[in-house]
Amino acid sequence: MISAIISAVVIGLIIGALARLVLPGRQNISILLTILVGIVAAVIGTFLANAIGVATTNGIDWIELVLQVAVAAVGVTVVGSISGRRR
Repeated sequence: MISAIISAVVIGLIIGALARLVLPGRQNISILLTILVGIVAAVIGTFLANAIGVATTNGIDWIELVLQVAVAAVGVTVVGSISGRRR
């Protein structure tokens, strides 16, 4: 259980950071929100990869990773625009 939480945080950090790198410009979102968006995006991306049948492949699951980063990029954009309006 603890290892699943730690791996979700690490994967969320990586996916969130990759999403921020993909997006142009500066995002008004904290690192904690980036991690949370990354964790949610990793779960949604894995669900989408399972739904289309590309989640389990030999080696690195590149399609799943691309889906996770794309979902995270959308999430960072949405959360950044929502938090940007409040300030």
